Amino acid sequence: MSLELQFGGGLLGLLYLALLLWVLYHIVQSERSFLAKMIWMAAVFVFSVLGWLAWLLFGPRARR
Repeated sequence: MSLELQFGGGLLGLLYLALLLWVLYHIVQSERSFLAKMIWMAAVFVFSVLGWLAWLLFGPRARR
């Protein structure tokens, strides 16, 4: 049973890492100012999942 929990937790951690890297990549590639990029990155790190959800909802691509 503990092996199943470790495997599931590892997959969730890998998924979280992939999403975090994807969001950080898009923040860096955005046309925002350096200060805005740093603020978004700080928000993503401090607020974890809520930070990247905020980026998806309120980031530059949300205006399209």
